[in-house]
Amino acid sequence: MVVMDTWNYFMHRYMHENRFLYKHIHSQHHRFVSPYAYAALYNHPLEGFLVDTMGGAVSFLVSGMSTWTSIFFFSFATIKVVDDHSGVCNFPWHPFHLLFRNNSLFHDVHHQLSGTKYNFSQLFFVFWDRILGTYHMPSSTDEDDRAQHVEAKKK
Repeated sequence: MVVMDTWNYFMHRYMHENRFLYKHIHSQHHRFVSPYAYAALYNHPLEGFLVDTMGGAVSFLVSGMSTWTSIFFFSFATIKVVDDHSGVCNFPWHPFHLLFRNNSLFHDVHHQLSGTKYNFSQLFFVFWDRILGTYHMPSSTDEDDRAQHVEAKKK
């Protein structure tokens, strides 16, 4: 998990910071500002190879996991990334939200137009975002302020 998260964080962040790669490769995935499950693996083929395939290969080789372990691990990782893009953020009993800080709410922030400079971590943990200063989760106060602002605009 740590190897895959490390690979994905740095590759994903580089895709955002390199203007050419973002414009021609990674922006395809960000066409969906409000992500949904089918968009989880909607990306340019080169990104699919560099991030997903190579990340999986490096994780498999470095960890030394068995074939059977890899089948379960990569199946779980696929389910997790689809869930992260599902937009299901408000169920307090959601198992992925209980086990991982990197969940659909975390990833929804990244897909917002103002969030593309934050939350590059993918799949399991958020430690690289925390260490490198790219972690951002709106506080409930921010959400309350936003809601009040929207209500005031309506009046």
